[in-house]
This record gives sequence, structure tokens and C-alpha cells, in this order.
Amino acid sequence: MAVRDVCSWTQMAAGCVQYGEPSKALELIAEMKKMGVKPNKLTLAAALNACANLASLEEGKKVHVLRIKLGNDIDVCVDNALLDMYAKCGCVDSAWVVFRSMNDHSIVSWTTMIMACAINSQARKALKIYDEMRLKGIQPNYITFICVLYACGQGGFIDEGWELFFSMTRDYGIFPQEDHYACMVNLLGRAGRIEEAEELILRMPVQPGVLVWKTLLGACHVFGNMEIGKRAAEQVLHLDKKDPSTYVVLSNLFAGLSDWDGVGMLRELMETRDVKKMPGSSWIEIEKNCSLLPTIGEFM
Repeated sequence: MAVRDVCSWTQMAAGCVQYGEPSKALELIAEMKKMGVKPNKLTLAAALNACANLASLEEGKKVHVLRIKLGNDIDVCVDNALLDMYAKCGCVDSAWVVFRSMNDHSIVSWTTMIMACAINSQARKALKIYDEMRLKGIQPNYITFICVLYACGQGGFIDEGWELFFSMTRDYGIFPQEDHYACMVNLLGRAGRIEEAEELILRMPVQPGVLVWKTLLGACHVFGNMEIGKRAAEQVLHLDKKDPSTYVVLSNLFAGLSDWDGVGMLRELMETRDVKKMPGSSWIEIEKNCSLLPTIGEFM
């Protein structure tokens, strides 16, 4: 049997992360350690991506220790993965420590910090980071605008959201796509401006997809708007008849308005179309350990 080098192990781990098996990726990296193969920067990036997907802070910290031991023999991609890991684990302060220690900040670094603040209830801080980034002469890209518009939705900043939305094309030549429209629908929907959100979808220069209609449906559920909710659900089911979440949200909308006939009709429709709601599941850590996560340990 041929000897596996660090590249082989890393490619396998990265592939596991890409195809939704982050715990398997950590198992492979732990096995690599047992075989005496030392990691490189790409291995650390794969491990950090796996930890981010699992929101496993303890394992992520162990990888951070390895990154420190590698010292300057590292690049910005690993630090960006480290930022992402801390952000998804809810440790914005730790992400800031890493960000400030970096010698080079790419657009990915700035964008990751914007999203880190947005998903951790620091929407106003996210907008400040965006402004600071522009002052340093770094131009936002497609993903940056998704993150900053999402932050506006989290903070309820409608005026700022519209200004950013229009500035995409006006100032940077970036034409909004469905992801950006979904952020705006989310922003308007959270403010209860359901009719305005629907009008925005209908004016989209690109064909509205499942994402924007499901975002609108979610807002209708929150505010009990049955009329627009039905239209949004019809559009989603026209595009994807097998999407169970749409049936569930619409059923909850009916139930919230005590329309039990509507609930029964949806359940019958799900049976007719053989649509099944998958049971939920989650990862948990108990006393800083998770039985489903392997221990990476120290490589060096």
C-alpha cells in the first residue's frame, strides 16, 4: 500500500467538509496525527472549516494552538478560516483578537468580520466595519454586500439597507442577484412591510427563486399575513413541490389563525405528494466534550 502524505490526508478531510461530513473530516485528521503525519496550512484550514460547521469551539481552539505553533509559516487563508470558526461559535471577541493580529487583511477577512458581528447581534458594529473597510480603500464584493445587507436585516436598518442595495450597482457595478434580494425581503419582512417586500420580488430583473419566496413566506408567518403567505407558498411549491419546510411554515400560518381546515388540507397534500418532514437533530457539547467529535490533540 502506498504511503499517504499530508496532501492526501488533507484532500480527503477537505472533501468530507465539502460534502457535509465535518465530523468525518476531524476523524481523518486525528487518524493522520496517529500515523505521525504533521499538518500543513491547508490541513489547518480544513480542520477549522470542519469545526466551524460543527460550531465546536473546543476543537477549534486546539487547531488555533497549532496555527500559533506554525508561526509565520502560514497564510491569510488559514487566519480567515480561524475568523470564520470563532464567528460561527459565537466568539466575536476572539475573532477580533485574530483579526487585529493579522498582518494582511483580504476582502475575505473584512467580510468574515462583518458577518461575525451580524450573526452575533452586533449589526451596528457590522456596518462600522464595512465603513472602515471602504475608508482603507478595499472595495466590497458580491459576498460582502450579502453580509452587510443581512446585518441591516438583523438590526432593522431599513434606510441603510436601501442605500447599500442601490450603491451596489451605482458605486461598484455589482448587479443584485437573488441572495441580495432575499436580504432585502428579510429586512422589509422583519419590519412588517410585507406588501413592500412582495412588490420588490415582483420587480426583480431576474427570475425569483425559492429563496426569496421562502423568505417572504417566513415573514408572513410571523405577522399572520395569510393572503400574501399563500401566494408565496404557491410560488415555492411551483418551483419545488417536495420542499417540506414550505408545507410546515404554511401549516403553522394556518394554525396560528385557527384555520384547521387549511392545516388538514396541507397534511393531505403532503401525503399525496409523499412529502415527509425529517426529524431535527443537533450537535451538543457536554463539559467541553462531544462524543461525536474526535479529539484532534496536538500534532507537534
